[in-house]
Amino acid sequence: MLKKELEIFTFADLLEHFPNRHIDKTKVSRIRDIGPHTDFIQVAGTLINYEMIGAGRGKRLVAQLKDASGVLELAWFQGIGWVTRNLHVGSDYLVFGKTGFFNGRPQIVHPEIEVYVPANADGKSFLEPVYPSTEKLKARALNGRQIGKLTQALLSQVQPKDIKENLPQAILGSLQLMNRYEAYQHIHFPASNELYERAMKRLKFEELFIAQVRMNLVRLQRHKVSRGVVFAKVGELFNTLYSAYLPFELTGAQKRVLKEIRTDTARGHQMNRLLQGDVGSGKTIVALLSMLLAADNGYQSCLMAPTEILSQQHFTGLSELLKEMPVEIALLTGSTKTRERKRILKGLLDDTIHMVVGTHAVIEEVVQFKNLGLVIVDEQHRFGVAQRARLWEKATIPPHVLVMTATPIPRTLAMTAYGDLDYSVMDELPPGRKPITTVHRNETARAKVMDFVRSEIDKGRQAYFIYPLIEESEKMSYEDLMQGYEQVKCFFPEPKFSISMVHGRQPSVQKETNMQRFVKGDTQIMVSTTVIEVGVNVPNASVMVIESSEKFGLSQLHQLRGRVGRGSEQSFCILLTGLSASKEARERIKIMCATNDGFVIAEKDLEIRGPGDIEGTRQSGALNFKIASIVHDKELLELARNEAEKLVEEDVELGMAKNSPLKIFLQGQGRKNGWGKIS
Repeated sequence: MLKKELEIFTFADLLEHFPNRHIDKTKVSRIRDIGPHTDFIQVAGTLINYEMIGAGRGKRLVAQLKDASGVLELAWFQGIGWVTRNLHVGSDYLVFGKTGFFNGRPQIVHPEIEVYVPANADGKSFLEPVYPSTEKLKARALNGRQIGKLTQALLSQVQPKDIKENLPQAILGSLQLMNRYEAYQHIHFPASNELYERAMKRLKFEELFIAQVRMNLVRLQRHKVSRGVVFAKVGELFNTLYSAYLPFELTGAQKRVLKEIRTDTARGHQMNRLLQGDVGSGKTIVALLSMLLAADNGYQSCLMAPTEILSQQHFTGLSELLKEMPVEIALLTGSTKTRERKRILKGLLDDTIHMVVGTHAVIEEVVQFKNLGLVIVDEQHRFGVAQRARLWEKATIPPHVLVMTATPIPRTLAMTAYGDLDYSVMDELPPGRKPITTVHRNETARAKVMDFVRSEIDKGRQAYFIYPLIEESEKMSYEDLMQGYEQVKCFFPEPKFSISMVHGRQPSVQKETNMQRFVKGDTQIMVSTTVIEVGVNVPNASVMVIESSEKFGLSQLHQLRGRVGRGSEQSFCILLTGLSASKEARERIKIMCATNDGFVIAEKDLEIRGPGDIEGTRQSGALNFKIASIVHDKELLELARNEAEKLVEEDVELGMAKNSPLKIFLQGQGRKNGWGKIS
């Protein structure tokens, strides 16, 4: 049962099933202290009666516990047989659980209950652990406290040799960390709060440190053994674009990232760099200058984007910047005509085409390069690992790799999920960009919202209306979009206003045509699902209305908002919600209205949703911590990262005697500890 419900297979697994709280056995509350805001409570009293109520699935056992101040109702819907066999009217019990009210009376459903022994009368610690359990286990008398008894019995037999130290003594000393054997004793059964906190710190640090050592070893080993083409010089193409054709001065962040890329590509090892930047931070210019750096050194480049729309946009923008320069750039997508495709394939093979921009079409086997030196992947989480790897195989020496994402990743998440990559952050917007004004309006204000949109269109601007795409109900989404489209047409009737519509059911040619009409200004309004989330660049669009915005996540709202504010005029994002948005949805919308900073939004998203839901994490295993939290343990994570970097820089092979405990532990990880099975 422990195996199936909690994945506890061995004694080691049981020891690593950590308590989620401790109860101070000396702290017993009065029943009359239970109020509407009481969460968990521990009370002691006499069981005065119990009875079975209802029948069938609604059957439940209800009991009354009485102390000097009042009566508390206890209820069980499962495990009733065990309760009736083990609870006795007239006996005293200690009860712990989450409180609620039923028919105006305080109640605990499925309480943790045991015979009441006054604190310390049995020699127990004041702080008793309570462990995560499941309803099925509780029904079989294996609640959190019962698991604690199993753990206590195990710990009484465990010796220091069974829990070997895995951290270097120098780190234990400098950070004043408890040794590993003591930490396991005190995380479960601490003699004091201070010892519990020290055990928590030790085990959290260990978990974070081990993860960081692993990633640093991967990165440094890659730097050590991976060959890479050498971009030895910054040549004429790079310098000409930089000095003569850039439409604006680079930001400090762009200059810093370019310097990091130039350093990486000059040292003879393959670059593997993650470039993350907020929407509109100018990643495309960095990509272009990196491609010119490759061309100056005789190498070809490939920029792969997830959609035809984004590929076309990249190609158009890059072609405009390169139009006066002796550089041949091509666009290769699924809809490229046969004659043009043949020309591109020949040009890539004989090196007369220096750069190619495309969708997954560029990874097809027929696409071969003469001298591929740089691969740039935009919005990398849209591509699988195997897809990306097929690009690396198109060169004898693996090309340099620059992975770009416009979804800002919190530093703590980047340090854990992307720790094996070098990464750069661009957190400045180009000069002249005005912050987007974001406001929340509910359905009752729709007429005023439409009037405002009309006033922007009257100034010659363009507008987006975005509708959610509910994947599990595509038909409903389509109907919602059609209904929304008709509603927009009522407010903006033809022929005075012209409207484009884009959604996932359209053939790609129709979708592209409608998008291009909006891009060129032939239509003033774009009605769309989230298909336009990434990469669409229409500087004249100054207002976005996001319908049912309570249905979107924070990062998606931020990505959508980034489609406006791309010109020099003030832009607006209006978040429309129904009248019954949830508390969590209101919190997301409040954050969106408070800040335009994608990194702040990403941090909030991480706090609200946790790391498991963040789109694009590369290694879910890196986030499966048992006790540490990248949300709440940021300082400890920074400390672990710094210590791991110092250790691996000094001893990349972990060959020094002082690091042998760590090396032995890492070699043993992945194999179940052989202490014996739990049957």
